[in-house]
Amino acid sequence: MYYIGLDVHKKTISYCVKDASGRVHREGKLGATRCELDGWMRTLPQPWTVAMEATIFTGWIYDHLHPHATQIKVAHPLMLRAIAAAKKKNDRVDASKIADCLRCDFLQRLHKVGYFRELLASNEEVSESIRPLLRLSRDTIARLQKTERALVSSLQRDPLLTERIKRLRTVPGVGPITALTWALEMGEISRFRSIRQAISYCGLCGDERSSAEKSIRTPISKQRNKNIQFVLIEAAKLAPRQDHDLALLYAREKEKGNANRATLEVARKMVAYLLAVDRGKRDFVPVEHGTNAAA
Repeated sequence: MYYIGLDVHKKTISYCVKDASGRVHREGKLGATRCELDGWMRTLPQPWTVAMEATIFTGWIYDHLHPHATQIKVAHPLMLRAIAAAKKKNDRVDASKIADCLRCDFLQRLHKVGYFRELLASNEEVSESIRPLLRLSRDTIARLQKTERALVSSLQRDPLLTERIKRLRTVPGVGPITALTWALEMGEISRFRSIRQAISYCGLCGDERSSAEKSIRTPISKQRNKNIQFVLIEAAKLAPRQDHDLALLYAREKEKGNANRATLEVARKMVAYLLAVDRGKRDFVPVEHGTNAAA
């Protein structure tokens, strides 16, 4: 068995491959894209298991590696104290230490039943005086998560929203939350006469101020629907990883020197896609499979 530690970041992934004795077989860095992960996996010795720290970028990597790995472990940051406490710290060292934690079975599963209870029982550094507060906070989080799941599930089953959400989710990068937010916040889509008007409502463009024959473009307008703006921008950060056309658009805009501007451009394109799908009441069709729904 080969043990792999991954130090995951937004744009790069550092890795370290070790055997059962702890000897390093390979280490390096690759881009955080599905294409590069596919090429990297083809070079790995078999069989292999992998571990990584829980971050906001971990989810899609876990899903992509899962069909190919013998086992995948996602560790809570508290279980990786050896990394934080190390005198020498960089991505390569972090990946190596994660591989060692995996190899020596020092990792505890992040989401298993009773994890919080076991963590409190095994952690003597947590003061008795704050344990009741931690339990109360944990119970509150659990209740809110349960309420959120029930609310989302109820909305997805609503007869007035079901078909609309199903169509909206055919747009690249659009999941259930983005689709629900679009449907609920945009309302009747016929009230938007153009894509520019929809983009403005979503807060994805700046104000224009003119004075003495001079026009000045300001940053993103504060006059917007902040709920749909937030959801679209977050979706636009992941959408280029799921769609080739959006990836090209992001890369082209980023070459101009501003990653945030590239993300905004992707969000605007997603608004065009969503508006076309909503107006036409038909699924999104990629260019290579026919006429684009947003055309």
